[in-house]
Amino acid sequence: MKPSQVALDLGPPYDDDPRSSSDFEEIPHPAAQNAYWSQSTTAHTVRDEELPLHYMSEEKARRRVARGPGGNGGGFASQVSEKGLDYDAFDDEGKDVYSKMKASKGPISSGRPRRPPPPPPTTLREFFLQNLEHIPPIIYTLLSCWTRFHKIGKSNVVVWDEAHFGKFGSYYLKREFYFDVHPPLGKMLVGLAGLLAGYDGSFDFASGSTYPETVPYVAMRVMLAIFGVAMVPLGWYTAVELGMSWMACHLVALMVLCDVAWLCISRFILLDSMLLFFTFTTVFCMAKFHNQQYRPFTPDWWVWLALTGWSIGCVCSVKWVGFFVTSLVGAYTIEDLWEKFGDLKMSVRDQIRHWAARVACLIVLPIMIYMASFKLHFLVLNHSGPGDAQMSSLFQANLVGNTFNQNPLDVAIGSKVTLKNMGWGGGLLHSHVQTYPVGSEQQQVTCYHYKDENNDWVLLPRWDEAPYDPEGPIRFLKDGDVIRLQHAPTTRNLHSHPIPAPVTKLNNEVSCYGNATIGDYQDYWVVEVVDDIHRGSKDKYDRIHSLTTRLRFRHQASGCYLRAANAILPQWGFKQIEVSCDKENNPKDVHTYWNVESHWNDRLPPGDVRYYKSPFLRDFWHLNVAMATSNNALIPDPDKEDILASKPLDWPFLRVGLRMCGWGDNQTKYYLIGTPVIWWGSTISLVLGCVAALVYLMRQQRKYVDMEPREWEHFLYVGKVALVGWLLHFVPFMIMGRVTYIHHYLPTLYFAVLMLGHLMDHFVFSSRRLSDRTKRIVFGISVFVIVGTFWWFRGVAWGIDGPINEHWGLKWRSSWNIYNE
Repeated sequence: MKPSQVALDLGPPYDDDPRSSSDFEEIPHPAAQNAYWSQSTTAHTVRDEELPLHYMSEEKARRRVARGPGGNGGGFASQVSEKGLDYDAFDDEGKDVYSKMKASKGPISSGRPRRPPPPPPTTLREFFLQNLEHIPPIIYTLLSCWTRFHKIGKSNVVVWDEAHFGKFGSYYLKREFYFDVHPPLGKMLVGLAGLLAGYDGSFDFASGSTYPETVPYVAMRVMLAIFGVAMVPLGWYTAVELGMSWMACHLVALMVLCDVAWLCISRFILLDSMLLFFTFTTVFCMAKFHNQQYRPFTPDWWVWLALTGWSIGCVCSVKWVGFFVTSLVGAYTIEDLWEKFGDLKMSVRDQIRHWAARVACLIVLPIMIYMASFKLHFLVLNHSGPGDAQMSSLFQANLVGNTFNQNPLDVAIGSKVTLKNMGWGGGLLHSHVQTYPVGSEQQQVTCYHYKDENNDWVLLPRWDEAPYDPEGPIRFLKDGDVIRLQHAPTTRNLHSHPIPAPVTKLNNEVSCYGNATIGDYQDYWVVEVVDDIHRGSKDKYDRIHSLTTRLRFRHQASGCYLRAANAILPQWGFKQIEVSCDKENNPKDVHTYWNVESHWNDRLPPGDVRYYKSPFLRDFWHLNVAMATSNNALIPDPDKEDILASKPLDWPFLRVGLRMCGWGDNQTKYYLIGTPVIWWGSTISLVLGCVAALVYLMRQQRKYVDMEPREWEHFLYVGKVALVGWLLHFVPFMIMGRVTYIHHYLPTLYFAVLMLGHLMDHFVFSSRRLSDRTKRIVFGISVFVIVGTFWWFRGVAWGIDGPINEHWGLKWRSSWNIYNE
């Protein structure tokens, strides 16, 4: 039903003619121009009014809008919901709304400027034009393939840490259990590369040895170098998502492509290319997710949030350095949720949904990926190998080729045993003929993580009891028994006395004293049962079982408890774990818990394998603590000079390099050093970025307006990603005690490169004060310097032949040891 007509009284007509200079459409007065109004009315009655374009179907809209240079023939609003969109992003300043919408001149707040999705292409030309932005990263990827693969098999010897990670890959192919301080994902990928290349795992990867023809080392290097290839397009797309101009994106991609340190480290059988790749993907996914924030809980929003969590899980599963970029994502998430908490327009339900989404995708998902890598690690390495002793006795009993499940179950006097400390990362009770240089100067007692005969002990009665009779009745070991522990190879007795331990001064020293016929009351130890992993509390059984019963050994004379924590002996103790006698009785201290691991007694039947089951979570936690303990033990040795090691402050300005192999005249030489202009320029940009932000803040306080609010927010956003990321990667190395090398700076360098690209974009490429010609000149000079410096130093990554001193001009700093002097 049509509404009734309403008559409007518009007053008398104007006497003078309408202005011809009006900016608005001029409508004649009805009383003066009846012909105009009657014509309009007639036209309205002749045809039905059509709906606006954004209510039409796509096909009908294409017919309505003329195709031409300014139009795309498709309606944006028909494809994207109006809800939650920022229309300022597509403001065309009052121009034809049916022409192709363009992004705003700058970012709305931060990140990449939002653009409406283009209509589906109808021709090949349209498809090509819509994807022109992907041509540069494709070209950079091809260049990256050339730089990473060029002469990759030139050196046929084991280079640097290929001796470690190539060997670890071999263990996966042989399915033998090993121990390393790094999580397993990267090393499993090394093993996968060997499997795909046809390697059988038989080579031991001795440092500096020549690869035999049976080892496809070139194919393995190529497959692992693919991670290095992917770094370059990731650098480009990350710069795009951070909202940089096309010149800045080119600059970032060129710096990633042309840094010889990133190039060199990507060309060998190492974990660093994988670590760098997943660090890059984490930053990229975070930036991509940030650009989806204006439309939360959409499929794209969920995809990039989940991919950020997936990347976190992967980077942490390669090396623990990945926790640094995880901290960056955590800092970004905390700031984001804090801003949402202050949004009074957001409902409590949406607040809870945002929190739940981040917990699920950024905490639960990475943990599941990290744990899954260990689960796969345990499933593949199901055979006994060189790393068994780092794991619990129960875990070892389930390995193929291990004989623990054939041990006699009940422990008796006269049995020969090994005792495993049940603290996280604990080793085997050990002794050797060397004596303490301090204290009692008696035979040393330590904890050792590898199997040898010096771990064997014999359980014997006290001196005042009848000697052990191998033909007499069997006497099973029970809670409260007082025994002697005799070191099988040297026949000396486990002994303690009120002399301070060499490292833990508050505890008593533990040593080996006497022999099979000489000893005293200081050799007596009281067996105290804690519990049994399978049988429960000690009141449910009488006999002590191997592997499952947890014991404590109390020194009868002094009342202290045998303990092995994480204190490391000096070089005279071969850097093994200190064993001491703790005067404090702490029943909850797992470092005073021991179990019988290996057990030999010909008079007893073998045990039942049904008792020997080890849960995954216990093994997962045990291995991670052992990794942390061993990692913390990698401290600089004051008694030795490590010419490869360096300090964190040496890295930003490239004070040192690293010789990755032998330096003979007939050897191909690789020198781990960065492209100087990239390292120096990126480091200086970090300082300039802080200074620029401080100056802007001071000028804002004085009410100067240097940029629009959206430009300021974008400047801060990219600056925070770069600076906070750099600090989170660099500062931990300043405070940790472990030995460090220049390759530890390579993930940190990425954030300095982003800062350099950001500042060049802010002050040059996006500046309103500089002409386009000036910008192109600065860009061209930057490209020439980066590419020229890379070409000058290309040999350190591709290999240098002949006497190194004949290669002139490579020593740009006097502290570099690239030449033989």
